[in-house]
Amino acid sequence: MPKNYLLKYSDQLATKIELLCQNIKAPSNLLFQICKSSNSIYANIREANYGQSKADMLSKFEIALKERSETEGWLRLLFNTNAIDEEIYKNHRNLCGRIRRLLIASCKTLKEGTK
Repeated sequence: MPKNYLLKYSDQLATKIELLCQNIKAPSNLLFQICKSSNSIYANIREANYGQSKADMLSKFEIALKERSETEGWLRLLFNTNAIDEEIYKNHRNLCGRIRRLLIASCKTLKEGTK
């Protein structure tokens, strides 16, 4: 059975963000938002694997794609406010980029399959 890299990377991102939030000092509302958006990526990708239809899967992947953008925005804000250093920022941003590429490819495949 092939590896599901979307699940793997979204699990890694949600876990890393949760651990990051436990170990940095930043406004609690910011930490809440980044945890919420990264957890949503993970949850929507998991839900998409049990979609009721291709349209349902596509919807979940598109939501995950938006949440990924939000997560990356919160990461940027944490970096801009010196709550995280450049290495942590780039590491997490790169993981977001992997997820983005896989989600875009998955959405494209699903859209082509519904024509």
